[in-house]
Amino acid sequence: MSEIKPEPTLPDRLCVDPDSRYYDEALLERSIGIRLDGVEFTNVEEYCVSGGWIRTALGKTVDRRGKSLTITRKGVVEPFFKD
Repeated sequence: MSEIKPEPTLPDRLCVDPDSRYYDEALLERSIGIRLDGVEFTNVEEYCVSGGWIRTALGKTVDRRGKSLTITRKGVVEPFFKD
């Protein structure tokens, strides 16, 4: 008989930057979607459900260290697995 593994839950906060303490490579290998106030965003760099914010990339603009510039948007954050 095969064991059914429970679906992993998404953390309260997650970031795509490997230097961040909220980075989780195993979770990011899966396809994760983020909705803010019911609108799905595809360019999210970091999110926080309890804080009610997401950081999205600001075009292709980068800072002097080569990291993308971001803008913080506030609202109801809903992370979900796309698969």
